[in-house]
Amino acid sequence: MNAVVQAKTDALPAVQAEGATILSVISRAASDPNVDIDKMERLLQMHERMQSKQAEAEFAAALAEMQDALPSIGERGNAANRYTYALWEDINAAIKPILKQHGFALSFRTDCTKEAISVTGVLTHRSGHREETTISLPADGSGNKNAVQAVASSVSYGKRYTAGALLNLTSHGEDDDAFAAASPAYDISQWRDAISDASDKSELDKLAAELKGTKNIPAPALRQIRALWAAAAKAVAK
Repeated sequence: MNAVVQAKTDALPAVQAEGATILSVISRAASDPNVDIDKMERLLQMHERMQSKQAEAEFAAALAEMQDALPSIGERGNAANRYTYALWEDINAAIKPILKQHGFALSFRTDCTKEAISVTGVLTHRSGHREETTISLPADGSGNKNAVQAVASSVSYGKRYTAGALLNLTSHGEDDDAFAAASPAYDISQWRDAISDASDKSELDKLAAELKGTKNIPAPALRQIRALWAAAAKAVAK
């Protein structure tokens, strides 16, 4: 996948150059009273296709860069001791700042009928490209829920499912000793704030040197910090 994303990323300058050329042609044609309207429309359609292609490539590159920063979510939900699951509020709190850092927004659409409740998750990138997935569920009447609670429970499940599918999220049990041993709790907030406050590349480079010299940072936390640093470096380079 990385090779594909790299290829798409490398193609961005060429796509941008071609798009600028077509836009220049369209601008000149628009000022010509004798312009062929059919040709004009075809040029506009070509320009729109190239913009869409560029947005898709930027989406793929940003998604690949974000993957290492997405955490595994603790499963605090309990389905009558049958299984545990990550609560939507925990998922949302964990992923929201990371999505923002990488230029993404996650939204949902719901459609309720007598037969099913459909939840559509929509992952949108600042480039304009979006991907979506939908799950249809019956109302969850387990545990003596009333009608409103049954719908709310299914909507919450739909959000968890579609967010997980779009972002490839993972979860772990709160009492999972093996996970705790492999991924001890580490607060990255100081690193995140320092990276966010860095105004230029030189300040980011100082943070990178400091990070390199800091020992005993768990691997998952280190990946998150590096991903935040990479996103900030990309932003200041523009």
